Amino acid sequence: MRDRDSEMNWLSKITPPGMSKIFSKRETPDNLWVKCPISGEMVFQKDLEAGQFVTPAGHHMRIGPAWRFQFTFDDAFEELSTPEVPKDPLKFRDEKTYVSKIAAARKKTGRDDAMAIAVGRIGGVESVVLVQNFAFMGGSLGMAAGESFIKAAETAIAKRAPLIVFTAAGGARMQEGALSLMQMPRTTIAVEMLREASLPYVVVLTDPTTGGVTASYAMLGDVQIAEPGALIGFAGPRVIEQTIREKLPEGFQRAEYLLEKGMIDQVVHRHEIPATLARMLRVLMKRPSGSTPARLAPPSPDHVAADGGSHERPTPGR
Repeated sequence: MRDRDSEMNWLSKITPPGMSKIFSKRETPDNLWVKCPISGEMVFQKDLEAGQFVTPAGHHMRIGPAWRFQFTFDDAFEELSTPEVPKDPLKFRDEKTYVSKIAAARKKTGRDDAMAIAVGRIGGVESVVLVQNFAFMGGSLGMAAGESFIKAAETAIAKRAPLIVFTAAGGARMQEGALSLMQMPRTTIAVEMLREASLPYVVVLTDPTTGGVTASYAMLGDVQIAEPGALIGFAGPRVIEQTIREKLPEGFQRAEYLLEKGMIDQVVHRHEIPATLARMLRVLMKRPSGSTPARLAPPSPDHVAADGGSHERPTPGR
């Protein structure tokens, strides 16, 4: 029996020039199309980017800090470094070490931890923006996130600027135990520092915002905005149903439900958030109204890939 490789070599010799390229397997990117979790429609990646990662059905997909800064600021902005903290103070280990999980999250997102800080103008008002990145270990609140929040608040106070926080988290980071829970009162004190300085603190709740984050700085804003369909709560719906053994109402813990119950002030489409923030900040900072500069060009593909923004629907469970 002839060897298969020799058969292929024989076939390649008689194949006319140029024909092999026609029948050869073409390499195509894996992320050309994204499936909408609501409608099941396949959306072209470039169209999704042009629509700020909102599908034609209206589903607001998760985005990382790079996109969020681009969509929020008027023009150029400066991204600040985040504070360094001990990597593994409790030497935590389950199936994998905490250090290895941190390393994997940093490789995936290209960032040191779940928080990113930037300074720029929104509607002409100099502002400090803090973005929580769900792609980094579920945006969990640990020492690094707590220190970043405090730095953002201190930066806002030093610049006499408002602080806008985009939340996205599953809660406290269990690998840091009580050190993680300590960040809840620490961030609350930072919010109080802003109030003592008479500076606005605005929270934009994105999908999902749950656990200890909801129990602290996420619900302390002078104004509470949410993106449509965002899951907002302490425990997830599944946990609540299993605890009380009852079926929850339709849309329970979604942004629209919380607006109806008076828990938040506005539900704002992602496309309208910059203009909404601009109007709000001009009023709160007593600045004259003016035209909003054109948006920046989208981040480069390399920047976006490193940012690690997830487009998956959250699976509530906490």
